[in-house]
Amino acid sequence: MSYQHITLKAFGGPEQLQLESVADLPEPGPGEIRVRVLTAGTGFTDTIIRQGQYVGVKEKPPFIPGYDWFGVVDKLGEGVEGLSVGQFVADMPVIGGYTQYLCVSAERVVPAPEGLDAAQAVAMILSYTTAYQMLTRIRTLEPGATCLVHAAGGAVGTALLELGREMGLTVYGTASQGKHDVVRQFGAIPIDYRNEDFVARTLAETGGRGVDAVFDTIGGKNWSRSYRCVARGGILVAFGALQITTGEERVPSLLWGFFKLLAAWRMIPDGRSTAFYNIQTRREKEPRQFKDDVAALFDLLKAGKLSPALQAVVPLAEVADVHRLLDKGEVAGKIVLNCE
Repeated sequence: MSYQHITLKAFGGPEQLQLESVADLPEPGPGEIRVRVLTAGTGFTDTIIRQGQYVGVKEKPPFIPGYDWFGVVDKLGEGVEGLSVGQFVADMPVIGGYTQYLCVSAERVVPAPEGLDAAQAVAMILSYTTAYQMLTRIRTLEPGATCLVHAAGGAVGTALLELGREMGLTVYGTASQGKHDVVRQFGAIPIDYRNEDFVARTLAETGGRGVDAVFDTIGGKNWSRSYRCVARGGILVAFGALQITTGEERVPSLLWGFFKLLAAWRMIPDGRSTAFYNIQTRREKEPRQFKDDVAALFDLLKAGKLSPALQAVVPLAEVADVHRLLDKGEVAGKIVLNCE
């Protein structure tokens, strides 16, 4: 039986993502399972990997990209216990998700309850787990706390908005004018970063105090401006660098810039703190915590408490077009790939 996957032929633009057919299904080795992938997520992290700028990926093309997936167990390898054929599972391999079938260590996957929408479920992995861990593991915010979310109309941004609403937070979100309805949909207050000074607006909204937390995925010069929005006792969480996708910055210079800012801020004891979050690094250090958090989000989704913003669900073959939209910043929420 044949199947299809997407291969990144070379680092570069979306045109490097090509659909390929494989004659035979992969066979699981000892301790592995074969998964029929139902959906795969897309996001700006995938575009950084495609460009060859993601520090966590050492592989060189050709390889199968795809940060996360949701699927169903299709076959068990020798010695696998605790899973069964037909059971729903998910994983975040960083690369390898843009495919119809794959084999993976049974120990890696997160079991999922039955009855989940596959497109919504895959949003729980990278996007919602990133948001959930920043809101609960990096700094636990109490009901009534305030926070500022950059790129609030994106996949992680909308996850922060929805989880923030569930936690009883007051959330401000920077976004282009065209994504303000999405921001309002989750009960947040939109800030038009193109036509407003978000620092002045945030301070004005909070009576000059600032917010308890800022979640900044823009990077570069934005970090120092975000720090000015943080109240005493608050925190700036840097978790990405969208400026990489525009070519304004490269990963080494961004990280070096952040650490220089961090050193300078620590010389000024003003009660504010900073943190840099990376979901891949955290999972490697705390694998049990990752599984627990994804499982908690699946439970919330199953209970109807979460409804991720999905712009579209498109066939796997259209992934290059999705990356073009991501490169232009024209995705509100998340676009999911249907791998069936």
